Amino acid sequence: MKEQKFRFVIIGTGNISATYHKAAGNVEGAEIVAAVSRGGRMPSWAPPGFEVAPDLESVKADYDAVIVAAPNAAHHVWAIAAAGLGKHVLTEKPLDITIPAMDQMIETCRKCGVKLAVAYQRRLSPDNMIVKELLEQGAFGRVFAADLSVKCYRDQAYYDSAPYRGNKALDGGGPFIQQASHNIDLYAWFFGKPVKTVSMLSTFMHRMEGEDHGVAILKHSDGMIGSIIASTAAYPGFPPEMAIHTEKGSLVLKNDIITTWEIRGMNNPGISAGKEIHSGASGPLVSNTGGHEAIIADFIEAVRLDNKPAVSGEDARLATEIILDIYNNNIY
Repeated sequence: MKEQKFRFVIIGTGNISATYHKAAGNVEGAEIVAAVSRGGRMPSWAPPGFEVAPDLESVKADYDAVIVAAPNAAHHVWAIAAAGLGKHVLTEKPLDITIPAMDQMIETCRKCGVKLAVAYQRRLSPDNMIVKELLEQGAFGRVFAADLSVKCYRDQAYYDSAPYRGNKALDGGGPFIQQASHNIDLYAWFFGKPVKTVSMLSTFMHRMEGEDHGVAILKHSDGMIGSIIASTAAYPGFPPEMAIHTEKGSLVLKNDIITTWEIRGMNNPGISAGKEIHSGASGPLVSNTGGHEAIIADFIEAVRLDNKPAVSGEDARLATEIILDIYNNNIY
């Protein structure tokens, strides 16, 4: 007997909704059956007769879960509303932009017995998974430095296109909470939370409330020193890169692919060379939706088998914690 389709309602009808529509269409058994837009905006990808409702309570279609693609500060609002209706929640990154909001959505989903997952799809990239496993095994010996660079470019029109972009109350800030959030989640997954953070952030190239360029230095309990650069002012935009330095040598992940491997006594275990992975370096539009497809497929499996999602709400909380520490310790 063929398994029934897993039905999503997407909350938000902006550009990212098109990415999820394309990704869901490539995942067997997944379907977006309606959208929620308080302003009644029809998604650009929607077929004739597609349902758009002003809120979840008004949705007529049967559905299993929501995809939250609203501005960052509204993630907890929609997650809590969906959980109250008994619907599972897959939210765009970040989980949210404040500690109380994140804790409230995690606790509400737990109490309501629904899954909460976050689209930090870089965790599912094969080379990242290999490096994570080797770190957990202690295969590199002592890790003493990790340098993350997320140098993107966005023009002024990008920030002018929607009032929430770069807005502290709605977006949470600039590239650290937005473009670099994916990579900071990866940093958090690899190395955990630092014990001390110092940052220098400013706005150089854009008319916006948040930062458009900055650097943070992070000290970890084991002595490791990390650095994170995040920017949307670095024309024309460069693929994200993480260099990890250890007592056995060094490696570089460029856009989730191992491009440098100089670890003594170990062959390069990477399997992703030559693959196309969306970087987001020069623009927000996603051409390759493979990462989103992986997250959607994992989420459906987690719901159906009652497993933990690849990136749960509790997992994703750490990235926002680190970002908030970066914002709160700006000395520039």
